[in-house]
Amino acid sequence: MRWWNETVAVFDDVVPFGLAAPLLLLLAAIVAVLWFSYPGWLPSRWRMRRAKRSDEPVSYTEQADDRPDPDEDEPGVEELPALAPEVYLSQADRYAAEGRWAEAVRERLRAIVRELVDRGVVEHVPGWTVTELARAAGQARPELGPALQSASGVFSGIWYAQRPATAGDDEQMRGHLATVNALVRGGR
Repeated sequence: MRWWNETVAVFDDVVPFGLAAPLLLLLAAIVAVLWFSYPGWLPSRWRMRRAKRSDEPVSYTEQADDRPDPDEDEPGVEELPALAPEVYLSQADRYAAEGRWAEAVRERLRAIVRELVDRGVVEHVPGWTVTELARAAGQARPELGPALQSASGVFSGIWYAQRPATAGDDEQMRGHLATVNALVRGGR
């Protein structure tokens, strides 16, 4: 503690207290402004991509690894790609083989959505969350409600609540997909 006292004494000899207090307040204000406006004041080449905040809606059409930079407007992120459900399932199987369970769950959900849209159960509405989609499909076809609510719970737990995905989550989504496919294809 002696070193602190000596340092403060030397500082007080060089800068009087009447000048030190306003300088410290000014320094604190500058740091606060820079902290609040970060990363806006950094050159764009130094900026790192910021993770999406967990309280922002996550769409089932948006990918984690292709999220747009917050400073760029990228059209078409909310559009449902015109791919067959089998393409999503193939990608989901590849992700599952790599142990990328969250991505596998997302691709299986996309297959469910594509199946629902292709079969005319729901109309794709850009910006819908998976919960809104499940609610709309459940209203159109009540027998789909439990499977879709459960699938949306798995997806939301991983992508909204940022819970680590597991192989069990992927297995659950496989079951929900099979149930939805059987009901949609067989019950029409």
